[in-house]
Amino acid sequence: MPVTIGRREVIAALGGAAAAWPLAARAQQGERMRRIGVLVSFVERDPDAQSYVDAIVKQLQELGWTEGRNIHFDYRWDAAERNRALALAKELVDLQPDLVLACAAPAAVALWEVTRSVPIVFAQVTDPVALGMAASLAAPGGNATGFTHFESAIGGKWLELLKEITPKLSRVAVIFDPNNPSSPIYLRALKSVYPNFRVQMTEGGVGNASEIEQTLDLFSREPNGGLIVLPNPLTQKHRDLIIALAARDRLPVIYPHALYAKSGGLMTYGTDLVDMYRRTATYIDRILKGAKPADLPVQGPTKYELVINLKSARALGLDVPPTLLARADEVIE
Repeated sequence: MPVTIGRREVIAALGGAAAAWPLAARAQQGERMRRIGVLVSFVERDPDAQSYVDAIVKQLQELGWTEGRNIHFDYRWDAAERNRALALAKELVDLQPDLVLACAAPAAVALWEVTRSVPIVFAQVTDPVALGMAASLAAPGGNATGFTHFESAIGGKWLELLKEITPKLSRVAVIFDPNNPSSPIYLRALKSVYPNFRVQMTEGGVGNASEIEQTLDLFSREPNGGLIVLPNPLTQKHRDLIIALAARDRLPVIYPHALYAKSGGLMTYGTDLVDMYRRTATYIDRILKGAKPADLPVQGPTKYELVINLKSARALGLDVPPTLLARADEVIE
């Protein structure tokens, strides 16, 4: 009986042998093969994370870079935990790539700690200046540049929207991964504004599914509570669990990206990640053609999108204010 093997399985099976082939031999005659290391903080089985990488590859194709012809990708996934991220970053740098791409802050910080010479393009990093990766947004000055997905003050907007959809809100738990280098940046911003909204704030640092469940179980015992889920690979990995627990405990939650609302979450406010990763390809292209990361400014988000899941709102017994619905970029019925 014939066995069907998918494209990704073929790539995985040939990966070890392909690494031993001279890359230049795989390029068309007279065209140099470029090697790109890709360090991804998300798990490989996450379809949304796959869409980020696919967006980069597709945009690079439009810019003239085709896998197997003049460019080769080496992927390392699930680089969210610090020690693992550092080990995978070193693996990629040891391959002597022309450039390394970092998907999310844990990967970016790990690569930056491993190399100060190989060009780094990062995506989905909140504040590279605060993380020490850039001298400034306008002039990074080192070997790293890229694209941010949030300003650090975004926490105030999340809290404002959560209060608007839940006027009786008096308690807020912030769910985050304490090992993510961006988490302290968001928490500092939230701590500076939450008293203005007359709510109590609880920090809910979690490291796995069990801790997520324990934190929500404990927090949901008191009334008038709500959640803010910070953006990081851990919460994205366990988004279905968080959404299910919030529905069970009747907790209103605001999430950082539309993928949460499309999975059943109440409300999201954030950037279009696929578009941001697509834009990342332009910097890869420019650096491969001779530009220096030090001279390429870090680019911020061009737009924030508000998505509201009305079905989830009704299940929580919430009447979404018409003014909030009018401002939504997408309403899921």
